[in-house]
Amino acid sequence: MLVSERRIRVEWGDCDPADIVFYPNYMVWFDGCVTSLFASAGLPLPRLFAEHKVVGIPVVDVKVKFLAASQFGDELRAVSTVTEFGRSSFVIRHQFFKGDILAVEGFETRVWTGYDAKSRGGLKSQPLPKEIKDRLSAPAK
Repeated sequence: MLVSERRIRVEWGDCDPADIVFYPNYMVWFDGCVTSLFASAGLPLPRLFAEHKVVGIPVVDVKVKFLAASQFGDELRAVSTVTEFGRSSFVIRHQFFKGDILAVEGFETRVWTGYDAKSRGGLKSQPLPKEIKDRLSAPAK
């Protein structure tokens, strides 16, 4: 599977009064990692959404394990890859390393979503295009 990596520098504002990363910030970073993963596959999200007439890829499930605290000044290496495909959904694993230590591991299930023509303003899952599955399944480099 395609693997995307990005570096994240923990800033003072990312931390809570205990001087560790405030956990919702990982959800923000997960989202940035998804954008990077798609870009690594040659699929920039704004263009992709417009071309396929989808609203987005919202999160419908998330599971996270916090294994080691991260603090102001730490540099994290975020590694993201798709681990599973469904008809319209896919699971992305995010691993955040502090040096060689796995600090956080999370799994997001996201759904390829468009407008529901039968419902005013409603949304509906759509089949995930084969091209996208193929690009995200490319061998790791």
